[in-house]
Amino acid sequence: MERAEKLLEEVQIPDPGARLRQYPHQLSGGQRQRVMIAMALANRPDVLIADEPTTALDVTVQAQILNLIKDLKDKYGMAVILITHDLTVVRQFSDYVYVMQNGRVQEHNATEALFANPQHAYTKHLLNSEPKGTANPLVGEHDTVLEGKSVKVAFTLKRGGFFKPDFFELKAVDNLDIKLLRHETLGIVGESGSGKTTFGQALIRLINNQGGEIFFDGQPIHDKDRAAMRPLRSRMQIVFRDPFASLNPRMSIRQIIEEGLIVNNIGANGRERLDRVRRALKDAGMPDGILNRFPHEFSGGQRQRIAIARAVALEPEFILLDEPTSALDLSVQAQIIDLLRKLQDEKGLSYLFISHDLKVVRALCHRVMVMQHGKIVEQGPVADVLTNPQTEYTARLVRAAFEIAA
Repeated sequence: MERAEKLLEEVQIPDPGARLRQYPHQLSGGQRQRVMIAMALANRPDVLIADEPTTALDVTVQAQILNLIKDLKDKYGMAVILITHDLTVVRQFSDYVYVMQNGRVQEHNATEALFANPQHAYTKHLLNSEPKGTANPLVGEHDTVLEGKSVKVAFTLKRGGFFKPDFFELKAVDNLDIKLLRHETLGIVGESGSGKTTFGQALIRLINNQGGEIFFDGQPIHDKDRAAMRPLRSRMQIVFRDPFASLNPRMSIRQIIEEGLIVNNIGANGRERLDRVRRALKDAGMPDGILNRFPHEFSGGQRQRIAIARAVALEPEFILLDEPTSALDLSVQAQIIDLLRKLQDEKGLSYLFISHDLKVVRALCHRVMVMQHGKIVEQGPVADVLTNPQTEYTARLVRAAFEIAA
């Protein structure tokens, strides 16, 4: 137990003694990834294969984890094979790079040489795929689609052993206010464990809040139970982080997208629902000839498009996007950002965009809120917050996102 606690401490998990007795569902995505790294390091391996080890982590923790792996590599003479789609990470932490496409190595070279002078067209394409552009500006007056006042979500956690338990309250969302305008994209950023996803899920009543008021299109929803929320569900949708986990592997693509239509009694008959399914796939940039295929037959980027099609099929007014691009490589990330922007303009959608990737936030969001320990420490227009941060915490996030390769 002492050794396990030391390992959790080594991968910078706060309060490792208490965390040892918790279960995976009680940790944030980033904390779970750190536990995986601790497990891999427990046997002091000669070779560590790190397969996207920082995908689920925010930028500051990403830098800490990679520095940790680098220090352990130097300390124990360990070799590391780093598999990643994040070119910033590659540039900062690799000595030598292999670029793969369709099962083949297209190019390999020392890191600096490859970045300075890429030879293959695919390498050049990857290097040019950083998220670009900004959100189209909002014109005129817009009404509020989603509002939260003093929203609070708390969890009771246990420290100590079986005979001397010590319970304490963790405020994941600490009396927060939020206002999202129609046709706007509002970003929520912060380190893993800062309460971003919990806040988003509380706002659309996927989890219960312990205090505060929530309004959707002017209608109070904080006191509604599951049955009372049902009529509103088609108007608010969610796209999850992991396209490999969020689609049912036993259902065909048609069943996955049609399920929401059936549950919400949308479409007069099977033919009308099928037309809606085809239209949603087309909107999401997927061919409609894939209806009878299954999720395992698609890449991560294609699955995320299918998840987006499932959301837009119900013609919602609001979509909660919970890290929808974090599991995707850079070139696919750029396509998904363009798709979300296009859908917003065509359908007048409002997005609440939860992310730890500030480059994606800069490309997609109008405003941004920065969260830390369940509180909002800074908010404002994206350009203002990212170019002139007012708090040291935001400045640290910005440095880690944009200057890691410097």
